[in-house]
This record gives sequence, C-alpha cells and structure tokens, in this order.
Amino acid sequence: MDTLDALILGIVQGLAEYLPISSSGHLEIFREILGIDLSGADSLQFDVMLHVATVLSTIVVLWHEFVPLCKSFFTFKRDDNFYYVCKLLVSCIPVGIVGLCFKETIETFFGQELTLVGTCLCVTAALLAFSYFFRTRPLETNKLTGRTYRPRDISFVDAFVIGCAQAVAVLPGLSRSGTTIATGIIIGDKREQVAQFSFFMVVIPILGEAILDVKKIFGIEAADAAAGAPEAFIGIVPIVVGFLASFIVGCLACKWMLSLVKKGKLVWFALYCLLVGLICIAKGYNLF
Repeated sequence: MDTLDALILGIVQGLAEYLPISSSGHLEIFREILGIDLSGADSLQFDVMLHVATVLSTIVVLWHEFVPLCKSFFTFKRDDNFYYVCKLLVSCIPVGIVGLCFKETIETFFGQELTLVGTCLCVTAALLAFSYFFRTRPLETNKLTGRTYRPRDISFVDAFVIGCAQAVAVLPGLSRSGTTIATGIIIGDKREQVAQFSFFMVVIPILGEAILDVKKIFGIEAADAAAGAPEAFIGIVPIVVGFLASFIVGCLACKWMLSLVKKGKLVWFALYCLLVGLICIAKGYNLF
C-alpha cells in the first residue's frame, strides 16, 4: 500500500464511519478498486488505526459533552453523566465478548470478495428503511403500528440492545453507526440521543483494540523479524497519512451526521446502501 492509497482509504473511513453506509464495507470496496491486497489480519489492523482516528474526531467534536462524562465517572459523582457512562460500558459488553471469543473468525471476513460486503450493505439498507417507517416523534402516530407514543431516554436495557447491534455490525458492510442508530430509533429512543450515544459507545472497544494490536500495527515484533518473517505491516508513513485524513474528514462528517439524524433523513442512505450492495453482489458473482 502506498501513501496515496492510504490517503484515499483515510478519507473513505472518515466519511463512512459516521454516515450509515459502513466504513468497513467501503474500505473493502476501495481496496478492490485500488487493487490493494492485504491479509485479513493486516486489513483489520489498518482499519483499527483508521477507526482510532475517527474515535478521536468524535471526542473533538463532542468535547463539551465528553469532558463532563469523564469528570463525573472518574470522580464517582452519582449524576446523570455518571450513569450515562455506565450505560456506555453496558453497551460494550456484547462487542467485547465477540472480540475476545471470535476475533480470529472476524479477521477472516476482511480482505475477501465483495459478496459478503454487498449482502451486509443490503441488510444495512433494510435496517435504515425500517427505522424510517418505524421512527417516532413526540406525540406522533407510528406509520406501521398506528400507535401514538413519545420517544424515551436511553435505558440500561436499551444500551445493551444497541450494544448487541454494534456487536453484529463488526461484519464488513454492516454499518455500525447505521445499525446502532436504527436499532435505537426502532426500540423507541430519542433520535438525537441515539446518534450521540452511538458515536460515544465505539470509543472504548476501538481504543482497546488499538492498544492490543499496537505491536502488530507498527511492525515491531522482534521475534518475527529475527525469524526472517515478512514485514508485519504496511509502513509508518501510509499509516500516519491515513490516520490524519480519517481524523480531519471524520470531524466534518460527525457534525453532518448529527444534523442528519435529528432531521430524520437516513432513508436516503438506505437507497444508497441497497444500490451499492447489489453492485457488490453482482461483482462478487462475476456478473460484470
């Protein structure tokens, strides 16, 4: 992978992490377009670095909300911010279990053909479309059920359910933000709260994954080098370029996505995901 490839992938990650179109799926698509051939483990490790960049962009954009959460939690102040962080921790339980127990299996899904990506994009489209028709607003009648009710604040149970959605969304093509936001809207939570919660809940698992993989990412495993093993990863310069691109674009995309969720315009991304998903499936079966 050269520096230009890393720049393109960083831009793609910065946009797709916040827009409900699957960053991991689009990274796979652009690797196919650019002809980048990485192993499943190397592909996942590079993705982790790009995700760290977008996590940092989340913290920057939501800094005024992030700092009070940290102060309350680490000083054990039993206020709403403290319990909000507790809900974030609860939401991390499912993805933590998946990461610890099925990491090697997950790695095999990365760097493969586009059929899986296309299928998962179609699932993302279905979730976004369903959340649009199932969406709730204060004292508004639901289009599918005919019931009238008011969206609620995120509870601990809701946090766990949204966390389960995040755990499933580790598959490339299944949008993490799209899946978690759609799940929160479907179960009746407030849209503006769901978007912010979705962006915050990825901070802990991504940073944790980055810490665990830091040696592999920077290729400093002395044992492999001594044994004459192939270079562990891509190189420092492409990583830095991709990281910076992902961070800068992510700051812009995060603000945009928060606005879009409040306006309830996610259904247009469902059409996009469906179209791209069908193209990927056709490509995977060599139909063109």
